[in-house]
Amino acid sequence: MNFSERDLEQIKEKGLSLDEVNDQLRVFKNGLKPSKLYAAAKIGQGIKKLTDSEVQYALSFYSSCRDDLEILKFVPASGGATRMFKFLFEFLEEFDPQQESLDLFLKRTRNQDIEKFDKNKDKLAFIDGLNAQLFKSFPDYNNRSQGDALKCFVRCMLDGDKLDLAEIPKGLIKFHRYPDSIRTAFEEHLYEAGYYASSNNKALLHYTISNKHLELFQSHKKEILPVISKELGIEFEVTFSVQEPSTDTVAVSPDDIPFRNTDGSLLFRPSGHGALLHNLNKMDADLIFIKNIDNVVSSNHIEAIARNKCMLAGTLLQLQKRSHQYLQRLYDEEGITDIDIEQIQNFTRDSLNISASNFSEKTTKKEKIDWLKQVMNRPIRVCGMVKNEGQPGGGPFWVQDEEGNISLQIVESSQVDNSDPAQDKIFSSATHFNPVDLVCGIRDYRGRAFDLTQFVDHKAAFISEKTHLGKPLKALELPGLWNGSMANWITIFVEVPIITFNPVKTVNDLFGQMHQAMSR
Repeated sequence: MNFSERDLEQIKEKGLSLDEVNDQLRVFKNGLKPSKLYAAAKIGQGIKKLTDSEVQYALSFYSSCRDDLEILKFVPASGGATRMFKFLFEFLEEFDPQQESLDLFLKRTRNQDIEKFDKNKDKLAFIDGLNAQLFKSFPDYNNRSQGDALKCFVRCMLDGDKLDLAEIPKGLIKFHRYPDSIRTAFEEHLYEAGYYASSNNKALLHYTISNKHLELFQSHKKEILPVISKELGIEFEVTFSVQEPSTDTVAVSPDDIPFRNTDGSLLFRPSGHGALLHNLNKMDADLIFIKNIDNVVSSNHIEAIARNKCMLAGTLLQLQKRSHQYLQRLYDEEGITDIDIEQIQNFTRDSLNISASNFSEKTTKKEKIDWLKQVMNRPIRVCGMVKNEGQPGGGPFWVQDEEGNISLQIVESSQVDNSDPAQDKIFSSATHFNPVDLVCGIRDYRGRAFDLTQFVDHKAAFISEKTHLGKPLKALELPGLWNGSMANWITIFVEVPIITFNPVKTVNDLFGQMHQAMSR
């Protein structure tokens, strides 16, 4: 591809090289192979279901080492709130109270989202501020018809000259109302961290955010941090980072020609949450919890959430301790026996889900040791998995790579060839799904941090169809943070209860029991 001097300068300013951009263009042209599912992971077949005694031991183990660890909570929080209010924007466009009543509109459209919203809107945590704006903007609100009043209510939420909630980052939306306070999702993550991600009365949190929202987050942090710290008796250290421009990818037209803006410049787009691997790679901690910004609960449910998080952490630390002890012996090599090697091999198979399918009678002791070093000296993640009750999202699967190796992966539907009946059958047979509930160990057996960029399956990227200024384009997304970006980590799946999964994808989700705090 021939690029102009202006193009080359733009590529350089992004922190990209010409080779990287050309590689991206080749991906668009040649396409990407979908993941090859081998089987769905199930209880006893890739997903652990801990017994009561195992849960208690994991909790005790985490408690015993917690104050000797540097613990970090990593929260992807760059998402805006626009999608939360999508159905409300559509309502403003579609409903005309001068032409029909709200009842007729609901019967005609069978719009259950609007019906639910109208019945529950007074439960919103930000209702007081909204009502103040409502009567300021529409003094005759109480005299309007039901439909007209609802439209005024929604306009107060979304209009740019009113609350303009859709333009606020989701992390700063007021989620929960308490007798004496109202908390944002950002705040709830701080409270959670105090319960399970603190050490020696100190908690470290890192939020990845959009650059345009940095000042808003900084201001909110300054306002609330002293209050929460005093209430919990915990010193908080909160940091932020933004997605690096060098992780953006070039967009192309449907015929794979670089897409250009109206001024002739190349269009680069954010490459999805997989780009956050670079942010995660800069973190320095013994143990890292990863949880999305919108997956929080009100405080009356927080102890149950914390218990499951501590259980996952204890599970990881037990496995990591044994793995590091075995690695120390493997790297010392002197005095290691065939019985030792067999014991370590059994551990990798039974506890780490790694089998040496290519071993034979001719495999030498040295070859076995080298293989065990290779497969064990990697970052490790323990991922909570929830029973599938129809929720959308990726799930836990056994995946076969091009060399025939089978490993546990979190796979999204976009990574699967659903036109292949066999692959679609496997994907549809999943008993569990991924709530993004991860605990990660990123240090090797010597305590040194891994370079996480060395464990990515770059072939797990995917191409999506988007639009820009009304024109169709194709966009390239990097392997997802908990998908292809962690494909070559040691992966353990553990069943966790559905209570751990409470995301706020639409504003109506805030009416659920887990988001309704103690009443006034």
